[in-house]
Amino acid sequence: MKIKYLLSVIAIVAITKNSFAQYSQDVVRFSTFQNGSTSRIKAIGNAGTAIGGDLSSLSGNPAGLGFFTHSEFSITPEFYGSKVKSSYFGQTGNDSKNSANLSNASIVYYQRLNSPKGSDKTKGWLSINYGAGYSRTNNFYENIVYNGKNASNSISDYYAGTANNRPDDALAQWAYKDNLIDNFGTAQKPDFASTVYVPVNQTGVITRTGGQSEFDLAFGANYSNKLYLGLGVAITDIRYDYSRQFIEDGTASITANGGTTGTRTPFNSNYAQNQSTRGSGANVKLGVIYKPVEAVRLGFTFTSPTFYSISDVYAEGLATSINGKANQPNSSGDYALNYNMRTPLKLAGGAAVFIGKYGFISGDVEYIDYSTTHISSNDSYDNSSDIDAIKANYKSAINLHVGAEARVTNVFYLRGGYSQQGSPFKNNTGATDVSSDIKTVSGGIGLRFGQYYVDATYAHVTGSESFSPYLINNGNPTANFKKTNDNAFLTLGYRF
Repeated sequence: MKIKYLLSVIAIVAITKNSFAQYSQDVVRFSTFQNGSTSRIKAIGNAGTAIGGDLSSLSGNPAGLGFFTHSEFSITPEFYGSKVKSSYFGQTGNDSKNSANLSNASIVYYQRLNSPKGSDKTKGWLSINYGAGYSRTNNFYENIVYNGKNASNSISDYYAGTANNRPDDALAQWAYKDNLIDNFGTAQKPDFASTVYVPVNQTGVITRTGGQSEFDLAFGANYSNKLYLGLGVAITDIRYDYSRQFIEDGTASITANGGTTGTRTPFNSNYAQNQSTRGSGANVKLGVIYKPVEAVRLGFTFTSPTFYSISDVYAEGLATSINGKANQPNSSGDYALNYNMRTPLKLAGGAAVFIGKYGFISGDVEYIDYSTTHISSNDSYDNSSDIDAIKANYKSAINLHVGAEARVTNVFYLRGGYSQQGSPFKNNTGATDVSSDIKTVSGGIGLRFGQYYVDATYAHVTGSESFSPYLINNGNPTANFKKTNDNAFLTLGYRF
């Protein structure tokens, strides 16, 4: 016989926040940004650490500004196309999202230093060049849809587990009120379990929008056309919006009119989450490029941790219909939290070999340790669980970039590249949202017309993600996503 255990139906918003939201996954997401760059550097796989003389140096290696012998300005719009193919319990789905953004806009001012009369004009400090620029360093735009028939469990199993561990959790209270879970124990010793029969039909819809960007101020100095040093400061920005719906329909054992025996009754439930995150921060870049011989350039960049101030607003709700009759929807209302975050530092080294005036080959290696990502506690937030999750689920990663440019004629340039961004996740991760390495194949062309130039680049980006819509003791359901981005960039530049 079922004995109902009366739960408070007062939603405790702070507890609701902990139901599914995980700050640790968000802050690592915000730590996977890449250097902003022009179409030229994107075409060579973003292998620009040792190149110099490109406006991408503002966001990458500021020492590269020392190579400029003229002032220069460029602007780079982009087209971003996301496609996601899903697989969930043997069923496949597809969704896509397109957007257009400003990828890069930069300017550098060339300042030749005065040399003493009669001295060698190629020795000593020759120039100090200053620059400012905007770069987009991350895109979050994507739509995802997945669905399938789950014959093993229901999201109500998650609700029941939550009720047994935290009876005052708001989401567990809603599920009890909506008859998705029930107490099969006593008031003194409750034992909550799902009332839902399997299999159930499950559908997930995820929408992400927004991105990361930075405004850079930097300078680079040239010493004897041999050694180049640079320093940059970046003001960074985060704008991230996330919405998710998880819809489940099937039949459940519903007790009505004070009875003791449940009746198999159709139901439909929709669990929804919404999150809006805004943040601003700053970091510092130090760079050096050295030419041991004229044809070889060696580059190194240190990027400090970015220190962010984050403002986050989160809400969730549960709406359930029993036998075609809707219950009163449950909603947490907005839960706002401000916190501080620190991303990992990044080290990058690169080399470029120039083949006379015919072009060059370039390669970069970047190191970043995602397990050092940090979130600070405050009066409204205890960081202990998220810090533990970061250390348990994330690791260091290596990013690789290689590319080449060929000067076909005095006007026409041909470029190609490849990059691989290492996954921040450990193999045995317990995170609900796990992604693979991200691989990019790129190609582009460049045209030079005196003081003007045009560069165009196409980049094909692939990766995968495994996502568990809820966690239970055994048999977590997992949706697998294959992600493809087809991006196009166009740079218009002017030297003066």
